[in-house]
Amino acid sequence: MLQTGEQLYHALLVELAQANTEQQVYQCKSKFLGRNGSITRLVKQIPTLPLHERAVAGRELNRLKSDAEQAIEKRLRDIIECKKQQQLQQSVVDVTLPGRTPPLGALHPITLTTRNIVSIFAAMGFSVVEGPEIELDFFNFEALNIPKDHPARDMHDTFYIDDEILLRTHTSPVQIRTMQDSKPPLRIICPGKVYRCDSDISHTPMFHQVEGLLVDCSVSLSDLKGVLIQFLHNIFDAHTAVRFRPSFFPFTEPSAEVDIACVMCKGTGCRVCSGTGWLEILGCGMVHPAVFRNVGYDPETVSGFAFGLGVERIAMLLYGINDIRLFFENDIRFLSQFI
Repeated sequence: MLQTGEQLYHALLVELAQANTEQQVYQCKSKFLGRNGSITRLVKQIPTLPLHERAVAGRELNRLKSDAEQAIEKRLRDIIECKKQQQLQQSVVDVTLPGRTPPLGALHPITLTTRNIVSIFAAMGFSVVEGPEIELDFFNFEALNIPKDHPARDMHDTFYIDDEILLRTHTSPVQIRTMQDSKPPLRIICPGKVYRCDSDISHTPMFHQVEGLLVDCSVSLSDLKGVLIQFLHNIFDAHTAVRFRPSFFPFTEPSAEVDIACVMCKGTGCRVCSGTGWLEILGCGMVHPAVFRNVGYDPETVSGFAFGLGVERIAMLLYGINDIRLFFENDIRFLSQFI
């Protein structure tokens, strides 16, 4: 039996030497060490030997079996290593070639525009203040001189959570909170997300605003015009024509809409400006005395102005974008233009 085992082991080594693929090695393993392999069958015959021969035969055959398993594993490793070396030789790498630079991300156009707006106002002495996006009705409407029965509420298409809690429709509540906590003089801007039930080519349910507030003694409408003209000349062009049109907002009096000469046609009239040569860009006005009284300010001793602009509106004009939804679709073809 031991002689037969040695013969089987040498036969295994011969077949392993001739095996050139992993599949051939596994076939050889099955032939000799599988459930019905020749070495396995020989081991199973040990109980048929005389009692005094079983121990020696068992020890020797188990050694042969272990040696056979190690030989198979070694042949597998050799074949795998040989295949790896062949693949490396076939795919030659030119180490002198420059490395591949991974693509880098970039700031979103809304972020770029917001930072640009903030930096311009910061240079004029305005500081940035932020507030909660989930707001109380009092701060979003009532403190801004918009009571519950005021028709101006219909213009906001508000997302209500309950009767008193809502998603803010503008960043003006931040101004109210700041005035309640601070005394004049104040010079702040309030950038952030706002929410309204509206969605089309020029509106989205969530968008970004930057609102500003300046409160001090003897603040006049001319101060407001000077600040906004300076801002618009910085964000667009120093030669951009600007005009103020009378308007109405519950929280400012007097109020105005601010237009600029169309950036597409330079005021000559085109499809973008509906042939008028002007584009509405922001709203503004002198803070209403009722708003001052709601925050504990004396409108007889202080005055101020406020303004608000949509960041998406500015970005669309700066970058020539005709659909606001492009900002939120995360299309890499669109976003890669701003790298």
